[in-house]
Amino acid sequence: MTTSPIENRIGQVFIPVRDMARSARWYSTLLGLPEAEPTHSATIYDLPTSGETRLALDANRPEFDTSGPPRFFFWTSDMAVTVSFLRDLGVKFDSEVQDIGSVMFLQFRDPDGNPLMVCQRTVT
Repeated sequence: MTTSPIENRIGQVFIPVRDMARSARWYSTLLGLPEAEPTHSATIYDLPTSGETRLALDANRPEFDTSGPPRFFFWTSDMAVTVSFLRDLGVKFDSEVQDIGSVMFLQFRDPDGNPLMVCQRTVT
């Protein structure tokens, strides 16, 4: 096995956005967070998270491609309530809830078209 100076843990996930104000409001609502002010000349918006991995909205490159699968997922403890909440937010769903045995998951899009996913453990 090769020794690497790179640590095996994620520090921060950046989500590209085009309209920082709209995206900050949407993600704050999605995650039940109070709105704050963006930083770095209003191009970065840090979203507080539980755990070590941080999450930030990034408006530094407004031209980006939203194709491909979700790059990460959010946890939920109640998929039915989550689906209802997301419908109330008017999100675009990319899938129905799928149960693969150990988790149920749902894929959806943010206002910029970024693919997102929410998962619920079904096996403890």
